[in-house]
Amino acid sequence: MKFNKKLESIKTYEAGKPIELVVREFGIDPKNIIKLASNENPYGCSQKVKDAVVDIIPKMALYPDDSMIKLKNALSNRYKVKNENIIIGSGSDQVIEFAIHAKASSESKILINSVTFAMYEIYAKHVGAQIIRTDSQHHDLNEFYKLYLEEKPEIIFLCTPNNPTGDAIDSKELFDFISKIDSDTLVIVDGAYMEYAIGKDASKKVDPKELIEKFDNVLYLGTFSKAYGLGGMRVGYGISNSKIIEELYKLRPPFNITTLSLEAASVALSDEEFVNKCIISNFQEMKRYEEFAKEQKIDIIKSYTNFVTLCLNNRHKSSLIAQELLEKGMIVRDLSGYGMNALRVTIGKKEQNDRFFELLTEII
Repeated sequence: MKFNKKLESIKTYEAGKPIELVVREFGIDPKNIIKLASNENPYGCSQKVKDAVVDIIPKMALYPDDSMIKLKNALSNRYKVKNENIIIGSGSDQVIEFAIHAKASSESKILINSVTFAMYEIYAKHVGAQIIRTDSQHHDLNEFYKLYLEEKPEIIFLCTPNNPTGDAIDSKELFDFISKIDSDTLVIVDGAYMEYAIGKDASKKVDPKELIEKFDNVLYLGTFSKAYGLGGMRVGYGISNSKIIEELYKLRPPFNITTLSLEAASVALSDEEFVNKCIISNFQEMKRYEEFAKEQKIDIIKSYTNFVTLCLNNRHKSSLIAQELLEKGMIVRDLSGYGMNALRVTIGKKEQNDRFFELLTEII
């Protein structure tokens, strides 16, 4: 059977290993497995969200409200934008897919950072677009601008804070960069970890309202999978001017978000106290990772997220260490597939982090 030839160059995205798979492969008791691989909120979601989802279970037999008015109103109030400036996706990666299919073709070029979220490239290959990468590991906007002038890309992706490295772009530098880009180039600012960045350093804050009021060619992305603890509900969103949103809507399938997911995300936005507590705890525990890395003489990238990237240099091989950790019930992300000899570790609860420090010390 023949398939679309564009699929030949696409590698399947590898998500973090689920706990259930580790149980099957190594026979480890699920209670003894710790997953610090997918940047999920270790504290889960708020109790208000759990209660709301239980209350709405009787509506599961009905199709969801496809206008998504409750969630749109909540996002509108949060960011002070209009409902027509918002599109909801099954995770923010679905909005990425919409944007690439709406703007790019086999004649297009898409500019991304050398190390960044893998789905940018995967969706680009869906349409046969050419990927242009920077050389720098961190977002060097001077390099981005040089490549922009040389390559004339249709789309530029700026992931801040960046996944999988954790670094973030200063908001003033970001706005200055976008001001130099022509209005027909779509600039996508991926703020999946923005809640954490704001909690650590106000200079990294990107305000979607300010962004779309200043620029007609920008799409901002957010998600409920990280700080809000709703990774299993798969809800993301895009914020842009109404014309861009209108074009993206042409690609959105009906009922792309479940009834339970819509309710969970709407209520999650209202519980700021819970989210703030999670962010404070995250950065308290991050300090312990920084101290651990210093003790073990491991380089650590300054992170504005809920994960840290530990660079092992030439002392140890990240793929081997990740496998040893896995066999001991500790799931982390090996970044060798990104061309880095490094581990990306989600910051867990204190006892989870204690166990990680213990196991990694034994191994190295």
